[in-house]
Amino acid sequence: MAMPANFGFGEEEQMLRDAARKFFADNLPSDRLHRLVAAPGVAGAERWDPGLWEQMAALGWTGIAVPERCGGVGMPVVAAVALAEEAGRAGLPAPLVGTLQASRLLVGCASAAADAALGDIVAGQAVALAITDARGAWRGDACELVWQDGTVTGTAPWVQDATKCAAFVVKARGPAGAGLYLVRAGAPGVTIVPDAIVDLTRDQGSLVLAGAAAIELVASGGAAAVVAEAEAALFIFVAADLCGAAEWLLQTTAEYARVRQQFDRPIGFFQAVKHPLVDVMMSIDLARSHLYNAACAIDHEPERALRAAHMAKAAAADAARFGASRAVQLHGGIGFTWECYVQLYFKRQLHNEALFGDGDWHRARLGAMLIDTAAA
Repeated sequence: MAMPANFGFGEEEQMLRDAARKFFADNLPSDRLHRLVAAPGVAGAERWDPGLWEQMAALGWTGIAVPERCGGVGMPVVAAVALAEEAGRAGLPAPLVGTLQASRLLVGCASAAADAALGDIVAGQAVALAITDARGAWRGDACELVWQDGTVTGTAPWVQDATKCAAFVVKARGPAGAGLYLVRAGAPGVTIVPDAIVDLTRDQGSLVLAGAAAIELVASGGAAAVVAEAEAALFIFVAADLCGAAEWLLQTTAEYARVRQQFDRPIGFFQAVKHPLVDVMMSIDLARSHLYNAACAIDHEPERALRAAHMAKAAAADAARFGASRAVQLHGGIGFTWECYVQLYFKRQLHNEALFGDGDWHRARLGAMLIDTAAA
């Protein structure tokens, strides 16, 4: 199938992006975000507004990546990416990216149980992925959990927004290999052990299961193929969040450079400030081009989606690191202070950069793919 113009980003996708941007501007301006996540004494599990999540669900956003057969909106991946990018731009402290990732994985399960879970997501249920092992690997049969007789036992680390989610898609070893299962939060045998992470806009934890009841999504031996098929989407939703947050850092720093005076001139007058800002803008534009190219590939050319997703996540991670460091530097003496909103996005970028592989990891994987292709 040929790639459409503008990566398939049409009028409906633009309307969704505009609506999301206005919604976050009205309901989550930077000062409210700072009060919500950086107030003294606020714990990680409390750093969000469940009412805001309910409004997003009422707007249909949790069902953006869910097929119509399950009650979802059924929009293309480029639309879901645009929504994730706006969430990153707002520094959204809610499990949207993880739920979008889980939706894509559940679609690939192609089972009645998975379709029921997708229906719950449309209704506003947040779902997190618990598919990595202690080393952060998620490919093949890598997992820390064991399934037996309808229950799962073990510990799944690195679960994003663990305390905010109502259910978890877990990968567990069965008699024939790894399968995928759904575990409900709050069920007997389910415990969440929070991690201490740098990102104030999210929480992370380990999912500890002691014989917890599990709904089978994909039988033992089938998880690896489903995860591999969804892998490109897992990468680009994080890349979208990275691009959105990078854009906020760029625009905020550019505005500061216009109003901050030094030597009787705005600091943006000086080349030592304006040139780094242009470099940041170029790195974000490059990353965003890779991002929507990868999203469009998932929609129209799935055979090349993974390669494009590796490129997107690598470019977004690089742009995030560069842009965040320049934002702190160009804000001068206030750039690293708790009161400056830049710190929230700086920390979010650090977390996202490592999530599902940093730039170096993705370039290494991309190199291996290209070499294998050339050898064939």
